[in-house]
Amino acid sequence: MRIAVAGSSGLIGSQVCRLAEEAGHEVVRLSRTDGVDLLDPDAVARALVDVEAVVDVSRPGRMDLASAREFFTTVARNLGAAGRDAGVRRTVVLSIVGVDRGQDYDWYVATLAHEQAIREHAPGARVLRTTQFHEFPGQVLQRALAGRAPSGTVEIMDVPTRPVNSVEVARALVDLATDPDSGDRQLAGPRTERLVDLVRDLVAHDGLDLTVVPGAAPASMAGGSMLPGPEVPTAGVDWHVWLESRRG
Repeated sequence: MRIAVAGSSGLIGSQVCRLAEEAGHEVVRLSRTDGVDLLDPDAVARALVDVEAVVDVSRPGRMDLASAREFFTTVARNLGAAGRDAGVRRTVVLSIVGVDRGQDYDWYVATLAHEQAIREHAPGARVLRTTQFHEFPGQVLQRALAGRAPSGTVEIMDVPTRPVNSVEVARALVDLATDPDSGDRQLAGPRTERLVDLVRDLVAHDGLDLTVVPGAAPASMAGGSMLPGPEVPTAGVDWHVWLESRRG
C-alpha cells in the first residue's frame, strides 16, 4: 500500500514509517522536517496523491489548549479534504486511553478535539487510544526542568499510569491502516505504575542530582483516568525492562 504518515519525524511517526516500509509498503512522510507543512492544505493535497491510507500522529509545537486545538483541527480538515479527493480509504489517528474522562486537563481537551475532527472530516476514520509511552516519564522530567539546572527538587504529578512500549503503538497503527476490517482499538502496557516513582527511578538510573517529590495533578488523573479498563489488551515489556534495555 501507499501510506502517508502525518508527524513522520516524531517518536511514533518515525517508527510507523520504519515498520510500514519493512512490511513492504510505500511511505509518504508528512512533516516539516520532511518538507510538508501539515497546516498548508495545498502541500497536503500534493502529498496525498495516490495514497490509500493515512496515519495521523502529528503533534503541535505548543501544548497550550488554544494552540493545540487549532493545530489538531486544522490538520484534520486538511488531511480530510485532501484524503477524500485522493481516494484515501482509511485514516488512523492516535489518541489517549481515558481522554474522554480527563477533560479537566487541557492537553486531553485538545486531543479529544483531534479525535472528533478526524471523525468529522477524514475518510474511513478509526482511532487508536493508548496509554502513555515508556518515554513519557523522561518527557515529563524534561518539561519540569525546562529553563533550570538538573539539580535540587522537582515536582512530578502523582498519578497512576500503565506505560506501553512505543514500538507496540507504532505496530498497532500500521495494523489499523492496512487491515480493511479493523475498527477503533485501545492498547496498554502490562503493568500499573505511579508516574512519580518512574521519574524517581529514571533520575536514580541516570545519576542526576535531583530529589523527586509528588506534585499536584488534575483530579481525573489522580483518580485513575489514565488507566485502561480490564477489557483493554496489553502488549510489550514493562517500563523497568524497557529502561534497562534502552539505557543499560
